[in-house]
Amino acid sequence: MESVIIVVFIIGYLAITLEHNLKLDKLISALVMMAVCWALVALGIDSFSNWFDSANHGLVEGFASKAHQVKMHLVEETLLHHLGKTAEILVFLLGAMTIVEIIDYFDGFATIKGFVTFKGKKKLLWMFSILAFILSAIIDNLTATIVLISILQKIVKSREDRIWFAGLIIIAANAGGAFSPIGDVTTTMLWIGDKVSTGMLFTYLFIPSLLCMVVPTFIATFLPAFKGDINFDENEVEKPKSQHSATMLYLGLGAILFVPVFKTVTHLPPYVGMMLSLGIVATFAEIYSRTKFSLTDFDTEASDLNAHHSPVHASLSKIEMPSILFFLGILMAVAALESLGILFNFADNLKQGVPLIGSELAGTKVSDLVVLLLGVGSAVIDNVPLVAASLGMFSESLDNPLWHFIAFSAGTGGSMLVIGSAAGVVAMGMEKLDFFWYLKKISWLALIGFLVGSAAFVVLRALI
Repeated sequence: MESVIIVVFIIGYLAITLEHNLKLDKLISALVMMAVCWALVALGIDSFSNWFDSANHGLVEGFASKAHQVKMHLVEETLLHHLGKTAEILVFLLGAMTIVEIIDYFDGFATIKGFVTFKGKKKLLWMFSILAFILSAIIDNLTATIVLISILQKIVKSREDRIWFAGLIIIAANAGGAFSPIGDVTTTMLWIGDKVSTGMLFTYLFIPSLLCMVVPTFIATFLPAFKGDINFDENEVEKPKSQHSATMLYLGLGAILFVPVFKTVTHLPPYVGMMLSLGIVATFAEIYSRTKFSLTDFDTEASDLNAHHSPVHASLSKIEMPSILFFLGILMAVAALESLGILFNFADNLKQGVPLIGSELAGTKVSDLVVLLLGVGSAVIDNVPLVAASLGMFSESLDNPLWHFIAFSAGTGGSMLVIGSAAGVVAMGMEKLDFFWYLKKISWLALIGFLVGSAAFVVLRALI
């Protein structure tokens, strides 16, 4: 039965990657794959020899000998656990996307657009890459990608140009998220699991992460796609439509920045802080919406269309729900493989099968090649279950270099495929990025950044 589930996952994965060829929305493939995988798990529960306890990051002892009722109870508990963890991400994402849409409702991004007084694509690329790197470390790579692509859509009108910028934003955002404990889901997992500390994470990974962003961006400046200037109408009216545009922009971004502070103080999951931030932003949005439209605005049709609608309701109606459901399907389908211990056994076999290299330099018993393969695997599968499996595989102490290398590898390796990271999945939904276009145009840049950053980590590890 395990083989059947793996085949279903592979078929579903291929259907997602071949979305445009099959003319079948990836959302459908993801949801069907998720439902079928878990249905097969429930139907064949008595034939499985292993069960992975996600809460304790280890296999359940004596699972095969347990009664059917006990096994089904474990299935229900595990399914609820994964749904809860997935819901945390989705609710956080919904909150962030809603705040971004509220900012857009007040035309807040026109404020940033007004700061762009240059047309050069190279300067614009460096601006977005540096912003993505910095913001992702503060507000996480997922939210940073949402914010920056929203701004990008206001500045670069041509989609043919915009998708190139979006590809480099993904690389920069994942690189920036790797050296921060709140910058990526995987680093957060290692941080919460007492495997890495904030100070040592920054010490080990800042330079590798910076190189992972700088090198691909530098190479990209020589590509034809970033030659010349962006095309936009200089006579286009740049003034924001609302007198509160700048206020809502700073309030919205400030509210998102508040989330990691809230988490640090309360130790509650990030989505709780995001909901508080959303409530605060929504309150000001409702207050400011009463004075949004000028009495001298004679565009009565546009005014009447918005005047009687709550800005929060209007913002919620614009959220990309297909992207949310797609994310749900992908995470829950991978959770099915994780629950059967398939990913755990794969990682363990990889650990045993690959010859140890560089162990004397590392001072550990773990192969650097295994960790690099973990990074490559995070682009194909999801980095969250792979890191979860690594938590059960290895028993090294706090701040062992192994954990920092895993954080870097899993965090930045996902950039090599558009569906290999949360930032990529969101960008894929917002800009309708094609899987194979990204594979041909962006993946090689991400691979170079990944390898350069990994080499820098090995050098730093020897020096520290």
